[in-house]
Amino acid sequence: MKILIVDTYYPAFLRSFWHRHPELRGAPYAKQRRALLAQCFGTADYYSRNLRAVGQTAQDLVVNDAISQRTWAREHQVPVRTAGVYAWLQSLPLLHRIIGRPAWVQEVVLAQIQTIKPDVLYVHDLSILNPETIRAARQWVTLVVGQTASPLPAERNVKAFDLILTSFPHFVPRLRALGVNAEFLKIAFEPRVLERVGEEERIYDVSFIGSFSPHHQAGTKLLEAVAAKHPIHIWGHGVRYLAPNSPLRRQYHGEAWGLDMYRVLGQSRIVLNRHISTAEHYANNMRLYETTGMGAMLLTDTKKNLSELFRVGKEVVAYRSVTDLATKLRYYLDHERERSNIAQAGQRRTLREHTYAARMRELVPILEQYL
Repeated sequence: MKILIVDTYYPAFLRSFWHRHPELRGAPYAKQRRALLAQCFGTADYYSRNLRAVGQTAQDLVVNDAISQRTWAREHQVPVRTAGVYAWLQSLPLLHRIIGRPAWVQEVVLAQIQTIKPDVLYVHDLSILNPETIRAARQWVTLVVGQTASPLPAERNVKAFDLILTSFPHFVPRLRALGVNAEFLKIAFEPRVLERVGEEERIYDVSFIGSFSPHHQAGTKLLEAVAAKHPIHIWGHGVRYLAPNSPLRRQYHGEAWGLDMYRVLGQSRIVLNRHISTAEHYANNMRLYETTGMGAMLLTDTKKNLSELFRVGKEVVAYRSVTDLATKLRYYLDHERERSNIAQAGQRRTLREHTYAARMRELVPILEQYL
């Protein structure tokens, strides 16, 4: 199979990347893309590299990165309209549900699809391609697949896909009820990151890396309650949503993207995790695997399927409330050997079962089934 992976990166990460690498603005597209993927942001090239390892043809596009995408368009003589105020409005949360995503994104990605002619178009953001774009792409694509671990976009976007993969078990029947094929696929960890980061000293007792957006409001309140009594080293974006007197601001270290995020995990003894409300009763997020993969002890919210992923109390630790979280935090800080044993066991489990190599071996038969 020839698989084209369509991804989007957080605008804050893209701004940070281009600010740190102005020398790449005039570079060829291939060099820009390699540099972006080398940052290990999100799923980076974890899908494409591991798909190629099992005999598939795969490549990545970061379609909301205006600089590299316009470089591709220039190299292929594809005219692209200027991104103005309307395009900016189309990039805002919620508003794009009404007015669609920016025209320049649609134009460039359509030209890329026409050039590459993949068997499978694999889209990590269900709303980045307008339904009209997906319809137009079908003349060059056999199967259009989406993947989600976020709140669902407008129904018209969801129904544009032939198949949607999700790490939310409860989303599978809901998507099927909409008439969309859906399958369950867990997230994972890429072991190559360990080589890139190297051995780090565990200098942070407790850390948290994440977002403080309105989607995470319940989790933010929980973290604030704990941080009022126990120091927590904080990294993340959306800090503007925190109250001026939030205890999370006391040890806020800024944003940590890609390899910088992995380094923090590698420097932490205990990493706190909480899921967004959309996850409901299920554990699914990337931090489960990133934390354990980097050898820190994961302290995460209790979910009914967590024991299917890890042995609770042996490979990860789960909390049920603010009080329970504070108690367990104190206990494992005072019992280093137990903490270390759990962290090492969690890492072994992730490296054994929860890698992108393993996930791509699961993904290929699913795609073949629907082709």
